[in-house]
Amino acid sequence: MGDPVVFTVMFVALYAAHAVADHWVQTHHQACGKGAATWRGRLLCARHVASLTFTQTVAVAAAVWVTGVSVSPAAAAAGLAVNAVSHYWADRWSTLAWLARILGKGEFHRLGDGGSAPTGTGAYALDQSWHVGWLFVAALIGCIGGAA
Repeated sequence: MGDPVVFTVMFVALYAAHAVADHWVQTHHQACGKGAATWRGRLLCARHVASLTFTQTVAVAAAVWVTGVSVSPAAAAAGLAVNAVSHYWADRWSTLAWLARILGKGEFHRLGDGGSAPTGTGAYALDQSWHVGWLFVAALIGCIGGAA
């Protein structure tokens, strides 16, 4: 069983670090090129996900240290790995556009002008909600075997 306090600490740290890493740490070059269907696009996305995961690891470590909760390093690493894979998948070319279409959210995904206001679009809202959902999963995995 997972510990609810560890879950809370993990989720808050992952969520805060995600917001920072996706908007402040990610370079403009990565943001613009990570979706390209080329090896360069794959590399840019991998670099973005590596910096995101590093930022989240630091945040989780700091939160664990300050709060004093006991976290299983293996569970925390597994949660971070699941989040990294889900983030990479979502940030590659048109994977979320495809998912939105098959789930009947294609019109919402196309909402707004991505060139003028990319953060005010349906695509951005679906992207961020996808990531937050996986942060929840990562925190669930990360709290297994913690505290007690």
